[in-house]
Amino acid sequence: MLRPILRGAAVTAVTVTLAALTASCGGGGDDGGHRPKAAAAALAASASDPSGPSDQGPSDPGPAAPSPQPEKVRDAFAALQATLGDSCTPANCAYLLGRVHDELHRVDRAMKADPKGPGHFPEPIALIARLDQELGADHGVENLKRHQPAVFGARDEIGTWMQDHPDDYR
Repeated sequence: MLRPILRGAAVTAVTVTLAALTASCGGGGDDGGHRPKAAAAALAASASDPSGPSDQGPSDPGPAAPSPQPEKVRDAFAALQATLGDSCTPANCAYLLGRVHDELHRVDRAMKADPKGPGHFPEPIALIARLDQELGADHGVENLKRHQPAVFGARDEIGTWMQDHPDDYR
C-alpha cells in the first residue's frame, strides 16, 4: 500500500521540478522564456495524480518563475513611432487606429513601470489619460474613427515630447 503512494509522490516531485525548471530556464518562443502557464498546467496535472492521496502534505513547487521585466520606454516608443508611416486609408484605417491605440497604452505602461518613475513622464501619461477619458470605455473601431484626430494627436504630441527627451528613447 505504501509503495504506490511513494511512487506517486516521486512522480509528482519530478513533475514539479521539471515544471519549475521549464518556467525558470525557458524554452524559447516569444515569451522571453517565461512559461508560468506551462508550469501551472504541469502542477495541475500532477495534482490529479491517479495514484491516490499522499500523507506528505502539499508539495513544494520549487523556485518561483521570474516575473517578466517591464518593457523599456524606448522599445514601446519605437513601436509607436513605427505607426507614423501608415495612413488611414479605407482598407487600413481600422487596423491603424487600433494599433495606434494599443501602442499608446504600451508606452503608458512602460512609462509607469520605468525606474525613473511615472513622474518623469507627466505629459505623455496625461495625454493618454485625456485620450482615454475622451474615448470612454468604447475602444471599438467606430468610436476610434470618431476620435481619430485625438488618437493621432496624442501619438504626435508624445512623439514631440519624446524628441525633447532623447535620453528616454535612445
